Amino acid sequence: MGASAPSAAYSWPDDIRTAFSQAMSVMYRAEVPQYGTLLDLVADVNSQTLAADPVLRARLNASDDLDRINVERHGAIRVGTAAELSFIRRLFAVMGMVPVGYYDLSVAGVPVHSTAFRPVSEAALASNPFRVFTSLLRLELIDDDGLRREAEAALARRRIFSDELLDLVERFEGNGGLTEDETARFVREAVRVFQWHSAATVDAGTYRRLSGAHRLIADIVAFRGPHINHLTPRTLDIDEVQRRMPERGIAAKAVIEGPPRRACPILLRQTSFKALEEPILFGSGEEQIAGTHTARFGEIEQRGLALTRKGRALYDELLAAARQDGVQGDREASYEERLAAAFKAFPDDHETLRLQGLGYFKYALGNAARRDIHDTAATMPIEDLVRLGIVDAYPIVYEDFLPVSAAGIFQSNLGGEERRLYETSAARAAFIEALGVPVLDEFDIYEQTQRSSIAAVRAALTQRLLLKTDHSDQRSERP
Repeated sequence: MGASAPSAAYSWPDDIRTAFSQAMSVMYRAEVPQYGTLLDLVADVNSQTLAADPVLRARLNASDDLDRINVERHGAIRVGTAAELSFIRRLFAVMGMVPVGYYDLSVAGVPVHSTAFRPVSEAALASNPFRVFTSLLRLELIDDDGLRREAEAALARRRIFSDELLDLVERFEGNGGLTEDETARFVREAVRVFQWHSAATVDAGTYRRLSGAHRLIADIVAFRGPHINHLTPRTLDIDEVQRRMPERGIAAKAVIEGPPRRACPILLRQTSFKALEEPILFGSGEEQIAGTHTARFGEIEQRGLALTRKGRALYDELLAAARQDGVQGDREASYEERLAAAFKAFPDDHETLRLQGLGYFKYALGNAARRDIHDTAATMPIEDLVRLGIVDAYPIVYEDFLPVSAAGIFQSNLGGEERRLYETSAARAAFIEALGVPVLDEFDIYEQTQRSSIAAVRAALTQRLLLKTDHSDQRSERP
């Protein structure tokens, strides 16, 4: 599932991805200074959390996750056409990022569908886990025929990829890699695709009508390119970051998206600071008209255990229950109260989650494996090996997204109250056709990681038993 190794003359895709994500971070901090404040806050909370919880530090260190805590985990972009999506897929392939998952956000009132371009192999994720949540506008959801044609025309006029970038992607595809010089030029040109442009490409009247249809439509259609609309660091305590944001002058959204606070975090929790109102210009020359646009923000995420299909079904069931109106005593219960009450039915310790098959785990030889082990250890059930301390189990971190949470973040940064009901079926087939390749199934990736770790454990135990037998034979042959 991972990218094959390039020849010695070419840069590793992991290294290209790292250079790109670092350049994106520098650019976004310059464009949105409050994002730099957010990064400082998250780093402080992470440092204090690790200092106060040595067990957490040890677990992260053992699972090779400690060194990448303060690496930004994802960004988000929105494109307008199938052609733009297709080339974006080729661009991210240069960095070892492939499409994982399909998300139809129209069911939550947002007129886009999406995928996540990300690395998938354990080695690539350990090197740099950066991924980009990428949404494609669903033009067919614009009810006004005339406005839809104007949007199509505006998107057709723009050209968001430079000739140099097109050439470099083609070189990568033809040669199997990029040289050091080509990599530097690729990163420079790729970052330019996602920079902010304050000049709108449509007139003020068209912008207002696009925004009236949905603010996200205006954000996608009315500008020169798919500006990055947020970057996201990972925190170890999202509730603490949420609490401290006002202390740093950051206006936080009201609700953390995803599951409630737990002893054993699962899936993904997200919050953000509210999108900034930024000045934009309509028209050109002396005819320019000043306006404002609201879209870009800073997000924070806390990632937990990747759930199995069984675990995800339970999660979805409990989340649906929490989102229903309810009462507590003689008053209306808040969403946070309903969420906490619903998730009491979800086990909150790793051992139970593992034994009930609700989460994915990675297995490695434990301390007991260093001692003399039984000859049948290599074929024993994995549960017995864990119970005896021969094998340790570590939670596999969830690397993907939650459609309801993504929609909640988008909506909170588009004015808070905006909702649309789109009576339409999911357009997965059309999205994949535009993409040009199938999307990978996230569950298949986690299952493969878990199976591979078990196979590696059994192979290591077999090797140790063979060495033990060899040493025993050698001793018996001594005079």
